[in-house]
Amino acid sequence: MGGAPMRRANSDDSQNSQLLDPDDPTITGVRKKCLDDYDDEKRTALKQMDYRRRRKEKQKIKIEFNVTSIIHRQNFLLKLAKALMTFGAPSHRIESQLLAAARILEVDAEFIHLPSVIICSFGDNDTMTSETHFIKSGGGLSLGSLHKVHIIYRAVVHDEISARKATEQLDDLLSAKPLYPWWFRCILSFWLSVLICPLAFGGSFIDMGIAGCGAFALCFLQLRVAAKSAMYANVFEITTAMLVSFTARGLSSIRSQIFCYTAVSSSAIIGILPGYLILSSSLELASKNIVCGSVKMVYALIYTLFLGFGLQIGSDLYLLFDPTARHHLTTLAAEISTSATIVGTFAADNSTSGNSSLSSGLGPIYGTFTFTNNTNVMQTDIIGGCYRPKHFGWYLQPFPFWTQFLIVPLFSILSSLANLQPWRSKQLPVMVVISCASYASNKVANHYIFNRSDIVSAIGAFTVGLLGNVYSRKMGGTAFTSMVTGVLFLVPSGLSQAGGITADGSGVDIGSAMIAVTIGITVGLFMSQALVYMFGTRKNAAVFSF
Repeated sequence: MGGAPMRRANSDDSQNSQLLDPDDPTITGVRKKCLDDYDDEKRTALKQMDYRRRRKEKQKIKIEFNVTSIIHRQNFLLKLAKALMTFGAPSHRIESQLLAAARILEVDAEFIHLPSVIICSFGDNDTMTSETHFIKSGGGLSLGSLHKVHIIYRAVVHDEISARKATEQLDDLLSAKPLYPWWFRCILSFWLSVLICPLAFGGSFIDMGIAGCGAFALCFLQLRVAAKSAMYANVFEITTAMLVSFTARGLSSIRSQIFCYTAVSSSAIIGILPGYLILSSSLELASKNIVCGSVKMVYALIYTLFLGFGLQIGSDLYLLFDPTARHHLTTLAAEISTSATIVGTFAADNSTSGNSSLSSGLGPIYGTFTFTNNTNVMQTDIIGGCYRPKHFGWYLQPFPFWTQFLIVPLFSILSSLANLQPWRSKQLPVMVVISCASYASNKVANHYIFNRSDIVSAIGAFTVGLLGNVYSRKMGGTAFTSMVTGVLFLVPSGLSQAGGITADGSGVDIGSAMIAVTIGITVGLFMSQALVYMFGTRKNAAVFSF
């Protein structure tokens, strides 16, 4: 079919030093049989020619088809790279997938992935020239479209469709509208904050509605304002966090004390927490993709610091206008405190013991003295950072334990839909099951391990990674998309064990809380990877299936 097929030069020398995609032709042994497009009109016209004209036309078409086929295959690789970046594919798999597609299509190509940029270089061994393309694209997580891209990619590398047809399908996918309209996504954001408020931050029935309204307004600003204004997008996180914190602090300062500041402010901004960035950066670091992994990890931490700074500014701004609330808050913090530390000198006025060190001429004692108050009973009414005395009604009390069996599956379903997962898909039940197992393991671990959000998050991440990889290897599913909801569930759960997103009122402490949760998730995924690798049969496959 055309001239001599182009083959990769010196690309297999480093094959053993890199992680190969499971669909790579060096593993599957599949070779492309339909590199050219057989439905071209010129090829069908050959049957109607005599021998001399057919031979002359074959020599002409031989050159034309070879060129057009290579262009179609190169265009497919460029579209595939753009689609993977647009729909939020994990960057630790992008290079291996593009190299696998280039091998099966017999295109001499090299790829370098940097944050938000993919550099594609196509070489020509005959003319000793190369052509370089820079593909820059950004976008959010879209699980449904990502799964369709993976199906198209597998169809090409398994020689089921031609590159030109695959390019047309990717074009249709890139130009398609989002799966759900913006108003439906705002409703999903409302209910996600409503459900996470009592589940992770100890909110009451009254707090749920306020947190949901804040999340609805936040999602509206994100989809309708920040998406159209580049200037506002730069300050979107800080301004929304300030607005939510200002409102929550104002409601919590009402004398009846029916609203909880921590529950409302933390659950209202749950939709913009960088949970997916943590998952993606952890997978990249696991695959030794140090550049992208470290950049995304640091960005997620700085992004969290922005949120904490916005929450702190909003709270202080309200207290600036309401000095009475500031005084009440300071007094309440002093009453809740069970110990007081004083630096000074201790000297006895009258010593009755002959063995006393003071009477023996050693003089007064200098240092730091801590006095503990064991009679304080007010702290028993503080549950999850919220004031919940027993005389409050049921609508102001934390939810009972049995409600978690209803809230957790419902939250998992809505979280998957918020990440643009189709409602009628076979993977949705799997995602819900893995997410529920993640929360259950996190809850059990927190019952036995206190004040260690990193270890608790590691146990939850280990459960997610183990179930996701087993599902991929044994049932042929896509592990990455099935793991996303479970890992996103670990972020608010881990932060709630670290004191909530407000982190005791300090905008810097929230960064350390996120670091602890991030380290726990990363270690948990590493451990699950090692366990699946030991008992798995495909030792040369990628560490995390797509």
